[in-house]
Amino acid sequence: MQNPDQIKSPQVYARTAGALYLSVILLGFFAEGIVSSKLIVPGDAATSAHNILASPMLWNLGAAANLLVVLCAIPQLWIEYQLLRPINKNLTLLAVLFNLASLAVEAVSKLFLLLVMPILANADYLKAFEPGQIQVLANLALTSHDIAFNIALIFFGFTCLVNGYLIFKSEYFPKLIGVLMQIAGLSYLIACFSALFAPAFANLITPAILLPALIGESSFCLWLLIKGVNVEKWNARVSMEHQESICFYG
Repeated sequence: MQNPDQIKSPQVYARTAGALYLSVILLGFFAEGIVSSKLIVPGDAATSAHNILASPMLWNLGAAANLLVVLCAIPQLWIEYQLLRPINKNLTLLAVLFNLASLAVEAVSKLFLLLVMPILANADYLKAFEPGQIQVLANLALTSHDIAFNIALIFFGFTCLVNGYLIFKSEYFPKLIGVLMQIAGLSYLIACFSALFAPAFANLITPAILLPALIGESSFCLWLLIKGVNVEKWNARVSMEHQESICFYG
């Protein structure tokens, strides 16, 4: 008997998830790796403010890309749940909860980015504050974003740990990708806890500590996009899950 909850086209789901994952990676790289690294100078509020005001279009594009990351990640999360659910429904739900917490905090973090331009460009603020004070306020918003974003990535690190285990156990995804995803999760946890509580140590290990995360996520993304799932093993796993459900409830 076929499981009524079984998705009929796992390859379509897998490749859709891969496309969304790739969009998240590319948008995140543009927002953080290009826009932020070009305009924001750590420890120099005045230069950062000058750079942002000199390139308002680029800054707004980066902020928009950051928001699109969250929007793309939501359907990706739902598809990953569908793909990993046959392995262990409870653990998959745990991964979903970690990921939802991550996305919620990340969405809030983007509020601070969206405050930066109004703070710097608002004429009323220029009447009430000195230029240096406005620059400090904008820098405070940037710092608040970084803190919130690190908290979001801690939740996402735990998501990667759980998803990595599920991928490893799945049999319809390569075990190596499961291991790489778990290493990615550990990298996020080390990087983000260090950034929040041991910034001097974080400066020593960043950006090298994030390389395993990039490798793990990119590997899973490209596998979904190019190879998808092993349909034969997928069907076998779903049938096994359905039989176990019948035995449990019947």
